[in-house]
Amino acid sequence: MADYAPIAVFIYRRPAHLRRTLESLMQCAGFAASPLIVFGDGPRSDADRADVAATRAVAKELLGERAEYHFQEANQGLSRSVIHGVGEVLARFGRVIVVEDDLQLAPEFLSYMNDALERYADAPSIYQISAYQFSVAEFAQRRSALFLPLTVSWGWATWKRAWDQFDPMALGWDALKTDKALRRRFNLDGAYDYATMLKRQMAGLQDSWAIRWYWSVFRHQGLVLFPPRSLVQNTGFDGSGTHGRGLLRRFSAAPASRPSAAELELPAPSEAVRDADFAAVKRAISRMNGGRLTRCLDSLRNWFRP
Repeated sequence: MADYAPIAVFIYRRPAHLRRTLESLMQCAGFAASPLIVFGDGPRSDADRADVAATRAVAKELLGERAEYHFQEANQGLSRSVIHGVGEVLARFGRVIVVEDDLQLAPEFLSYMNDALERYADAPSIYQISAYQFSVAEFAQRRSALFLPLTVSWGWATWKRAWDQFDPMALGWDALKTDKALRRRFNLDGAYDYATMLKRQMAGLQDSWAIRWYWSVFRHQGLVLFPPRSLVQNTGFDGSGTHGRGLLRRFSAAPASRPSAAELELPAPSEAVRDADFAAVKRAISRMNGGRLTRCLDSLRNWFRP
């Protein structure tokens, strides 16, 4: 294996969550050889200062002098923090593994990420490596990773050549308003309303780098590598985070089992998305998103908000 990719850890004001995240990261094979760069956003108000300080203290306690720290005095917001931090690391190293402070990582996480970053480094159609996978029953015994035409933001990695295509202005996004076929494809055939997320982002009603990254990859017909079962669990759905989710959504559920790094097979860079795989994932996303009830509630909500 080539040198281990640097790990960019984004933290804010959740010390207990960060402790669990870092403790799981430290159990990953390859951790000791991985450069660590911690980005800490500043407090939004005086009420956040104590938690921000406590979170930074946890990072320094567990990582010590092994890590490089970039702490902001003023609040930059999640999107600005991630966009700037990821770009900075990629300019220096050419590749990056991104971890936020509310993730529980499997021991195989770093091995999988680094193997995939190396294998697809020169594959221009591959834009991201995802460690997350939706709860897809059809993948319960599967050993091979797979390509999908969507991005995720929970434990991911990329290269400078791919991030150079990131468009924070989301040029062309307004075509989603009038092109029903394009909107349906962007929304994974109705499994999740990404189009409304992007509309609200561009109207200044939310702060999401991830929806603009998805649009950038979507426009370039890029692909993302996913494991058959998740190597990461989001533990932030407890009301502690700034960016929450609906009560009916169940994307944080931990899988029953995981593939070991030795068992996991990586597909050839030229392999296309398999229709059956994509259909199974879309069904899982729809179910985990709350199914028809959530879609109905979202539709009603969109009538009464910009």
